[in-house]
Amino acid sequence: MLTTALRTLYARRTSFAGSFVALALGVALLTVTGQALAASLHAPDRSPERFAAAPVVVRADDTLRVPTPAGPRTARLPHAPPLRPATLAALATLGRVTPDRSFPVRLPGGPDGLVGHPWSTARFAPYALTAGRAPAAPDEVVTAGGRTRPGARLRTSHGTVTVVGTVRAVGPERPVFFTDARAAALAPEVRQAVVEADAAAVRAALRGDVRVRVLTGAARRLADADPDRDAEALTALNALFGTAGGVSGFVSVLVVSSTFAFAVAQRRREFALLRTAGATPGQLRRAVLVEALLVGALASAAGCALGAYAAPHLAALVVDGGLAPAWYRVGGTVWPYHVAFWTGLSVALAGASSAAWRAGRTPAVDALREVSVDPARLPRARWVCGAVLLLTAAATLAYTLLTDPGDLLHRKTWVSRPLLLISGVAVLSPALVRPLARLLVRLPGVLGLLVRQNVLTGARRTASLAAPVLVTVALAGSLLGATATLGGARAAEVDRQTAADFVVTPADGTPFVPAALARLRRVPGAEVSATATTAVQTLEDGAALVAFPARAAEPGPLARAVRLPVTAGHLADLDDDAIVVTREWARHRVGERVRVWRGDGTPRTLRVVAVLATGAGGTGAYVTPANAPGAGVDRVDVRVRAGASAAAVARHLRAVEGVRVRTKAQWVRASWPAPNRTTRLGVLLVLGIALLYTGLSVANTALMATAALRTELTTLRLTGLTRAQILRLTALEALTAVALGAALGVLVTLTGLSGMTAALHLLGSPPALTVPWRPIAWTTTACALLSLAATSTATARSLSGAGVGGGN
Repeated sequence: MLTTALRTLYARRTSFAGSFVALALGVALLTVTGQALAASLHAPDRSPERFAAAPVVVRADDTLRVPTPAGPRTARLPHAPPLRPATLAALATLGRVTPDRSFPVRLPGGPDGLVGHPWSTARFAPYALTAGRAPAAPDEVVTAGGRTRPGARLRTSHGTVTVVGTVRAVGPERPVFFTDARAAALAPEVRQAVVEADAAAVRAALRGDVRVRVLTGAARRLADADPDRDAEALTALNALFGTAGGVSGFVSVLVVSSTFAFAVAQRRREFALLRTAGATPGQLRRAVLVEALLVGALASAAGCALGAYAAPHLAALVVDGGLAPAWYRVGGTVWPYHVAFWTGLSVALAGASSAAWRAGRTPAVDALREVSVDPARLPRARWVCGAVLLLTAAATLAYTLLTDPGDLLHRKTWVSRPLLLISGVAVLSPALVRPLARLLVRLPGVLGLLVRQNVLTGARRTASLAAPVLVTVALAGSLLGATATLGGARAAEVDRQTAADFVVTPADGTPFVPAALARLRRVPGAEVSATATTAVQTLEDGAALVAFPARAAEPGPLARAVRLPVTAGHLADLDDDAIVVTREWARHRVGERVRVWRGDGTPRTLRVVAVLATGAGGTGAYVTPANAPGAGVDRVDVRVRAGASAAAVARHLRAVEGVRVRTKAQWVRASWPAPNRTTRLGVLLVLGIALLYTGLSVANTALMATAALRTELTTLRLTGLTRAQILRLTALEALTAVALGAALGVLVTLTGLSGMTAALHLLGSPPALTVPWRPIAWTTTACALLSLAATSTATARSLSGAGVGGGN
C-alpha cells in the first residue's frame, strides 16, 4: 500500500502540489502564531530603575482590596491618596526621608511624556551628571537623554527654565529634575518617599497602616513609572495572538480541508476505473488516506520549518509597530510545532477521508456517470453540518440579543462570531452556488452561455474556487465593518449628547493646571461645565468587583452642557449623596442605594437618581466632584450665553495656554473612536495574515481546477474554439467564481453587521450599520487578479501540453 501510494504521488505530483502548498502554508501560519503566542506568556524579571540604590521606599497603596465570601477582590485605584503628613513625620524619626514627587512637564513642540521630579531623588537611580551641575534656582532644571545641552532655554507649562545639567537616561522615563522647593510647589502631594533606615524598623513603625506599602529589594520596581508595563504589554499581545491564532487556524483548516477534498474529488474517473478493475471500497479508502498521510506529513514538516523561519520576522514587525516591547522575542518553544504539525496532519486526513468515503461507496457505473457533471444534491452529512453551523450562529445571536446585547460589541465576540457564519456558508457553498448563479450570471454570447452552464454543472469546482474568496471577503468585511459600525455609533452618540458650542481639553492629555482652569471659568460670555475622568467600583453578586468609568461634574452646568440618554429619573437630582448609572449596572433602579468604592478607594453608599441607556460603550456613570477625590478636570464644555459673540468667546478660550479648543462639529469628528492602537494594528495583523493565506489559496485552487480540465479544454479546442476563445472562457469562469464567492462574503458580512446593529438599537445607541465597501472592493479585485493570473497560466500550459495550441 505504501509503495503504491508513493508511486501515485509521483505520477500525480502536479495535482498533489496544490494540496501540499495549501497545507504547508496553513501549518506555517499556525506555527508562527503559536510561537508568537508562546512568547507572550512570560515577561522578563525587571530590576528597579529610579530607586535601584534606595534602601527602602514607602509608597501609598494604590490597590483596592474588598473582602468577599469567595476571597478578597482587588483593583487598581485611579486616584490613590497621597502619604499623610503624619506618616512622613513618623518615618523621619527613623532616618532621612526624601519625598518623591511626580508631575507632567509640557514642552510646546517637544517630546511627550516628560515628568518632573525633585533633584534630591536623582541619587537613588543613580542618575549621574554627564554635563553641567545640579539645579539651584526655581527656573533651573536638569534633563536626561541627551536631547538638550546646558544653557538651553525651555518654555514649559511651568514657565521658562534653563537647562543647567544633563544626566544619562535610566529606563523609559523622561525625567526633568527641578529643585526640591520648586517641585514641592508644583506637586504638593507626596505619594512615595525614600527612607534611609532599616526595613524592619520601617515596617514596625507602619504596622497596621493598610494605606501604605513598604518596598525593598526587587519590589522597589513598583515605585518606578508604569511598573506593570511588561505585564500589560504581554496581556495585549496574548489577546492579539490568541485571536490571530484562532482566526488563522480557522482559515487554514477551512481552506486546507476544502483543497484536499477538491483534490480527491477530481480523481473520480480514476476511482471509477479502479472500481471497474475490481478494487474494493476499503482499498480505495485506504489508498487515499495513505496518500493524504504522506502529503500531510511532508507538508506539515515543511510548514513547521517555514514557520520557524517566519516567526522572528513577525516578532520584529510587532516590535517595530509598537505592539510589543523591545525585548519581545519568539522561538525556543516546542509545543507550537506539535500543535501545528498534528493539526495539519489531522486536517489533511479529515479533508481526504470524506471524499474517499464517498468515492469508495459509489458503484463503478455511477462513478463514471459523475465524471462530466457534478451531483445535483449535496451529501446528507454536509447538509447536516452546514445547517448545524448556521442554526448555531442564529441561536447564539438571538440568545445574546435577548440576554446581553452588549456582549456583541466586545472585540472577541465580533472577531469570532463571523467564523460560524463563514463555516456554515462555505460548507453549503456547492448548494448555494447554483441558485446564486442562476440569479446573477447573465453573460452575453456563446461564451457567456458556456460559462453559465459550466458553473451550474460544475458547482463543486465553482464552490472550491469561490470558498477562499468567500473567506477573504467575509473576514475583511466583518472585521473592518465591525470597527466602522462601532465607531459610527459612538460618534453619533457624541453628536447627540453634546449640547455645548465648544469643547476644551488639555493640549497634552493631562488634567488642566489650576491657572488654566481658572482662566477658562472667567471667559466673558461663556457658560462653563468642567468635568473630570474618574471611576467607581461596585461589588456585583457579592463576589465580582466591577469597575465602571465615570465622570465628576457639577449637576447644574452639566444638565445644560450635555444631552444624556436618561431612561429614568432626573439628572438635576444629582448631588453629593447620589449617582447616575447606566442600565448595565446590576442595580439600576431609581431610588436604590448602591455601595461603591470611589477613585481613591474610600467606600460610599449612594442613591441612584437617574439611569442612562448603555449605548455603544461611551456612556458612563456620573458623580459630583466630592465623590471623585484626586480626579483632575480634563474636559470643559462651553456654551455661549445669549447675546454673547461666539467668535469672541472662541478667541478668549484659545488665548489660554496649554488648551485645545474645538467647535461641536470638530469635537464630533475628533471623537470618532478609532480603536486603540493595539486593537487597530491587531485587526490589521489578523486580516493581513488571513488575507495573505487565502489570497495564495485563491491562486492555488484556480491552478488546481484549471489543470484538471486539460481533457475538456482539448475537446473544446477540437470543436472549433480558438486558443483565445478558450482563454477568455476560462478567465470568465474564474471571474464568475470570484464574483459568486464575493457575493456570499458580502451576505455573511451584512448578516453579522445586522446583528451588531440590532444590539446597538437595544442598547439605545443610534444604529449606524457601516459596510466597508472600499476594502471589500479592493479585496475582491485582488482575488480576481490572482485567480485570473493563475487560471490563464494553467490554461495556457494545458493547451500547450495537449498539443492543441496554435490558432487565434
